[in-house]
Amino acid sequence: MKKSRLLLPAVLACVALAASAVPLKTDVARSSVAAVFKQMNVPVEAKFKKFNAQIDYDPVKPDASRATVDIDTASLDVGEAEMNKEVAKKEWFDSAKYPKASFVSSSIKPAGADKLAVAGKLLIKGKSMDVTFPLTVKAEGGKQVFEGALPIRRLAFNIGEGEWKDTSMVADEVVIKFRVTAAQ
Repeated sequence: MKKSRLLLPAVLACVALAASAVPLKTDVARSSVAAVFKQMNVPVEAKFKKFNAQIDYDPVKPDASRATVDIDTASLDVGEAEMNKEVAKKEWFDSAKYPKASFVSSSIKPAGADKLAVAGKLLIKGKSMDVTFPLTVKAEGGKQVFEGALPIRRLAFNIGEGEWKDTSMVADEVVIKFRVTAAQ
């Protein structure tokens, strides 16, 4: 009986150490996700109005951290109501069939002062791809601010099908730019 009383606290201590990354609550009002691209060689930054970021972060042990981001593809605001409807159509995001794009981290590693190297799976329009990107993290007003940019090629995810495959109209290169502010 004495052994079992000693064993339980030891097991609980190990579980607490293993689960050291802390879930953070995203401050949506101070966070943003945008797609940056060129349309007819003119730079465009279009923001997604709806997204959810779940971040479990331990600044002492970033390797124990993880992140999941879900983006509502129909919420992309390119600045014009008709164009917003267009990008939700089958040729672009096909939001009726694929309402969400998502990223799930597989590793988060330290990469210098206030920098992390993030790897994971990006899923857009039913296509999954392994991606890596740098991330900066800093404390700001009692919150953690995570900022980064993930370059992708839209055609690799079949974004812009049919006549929209023409990259002279909309460039293939897109940068997903984000800033997520979160706290406990």
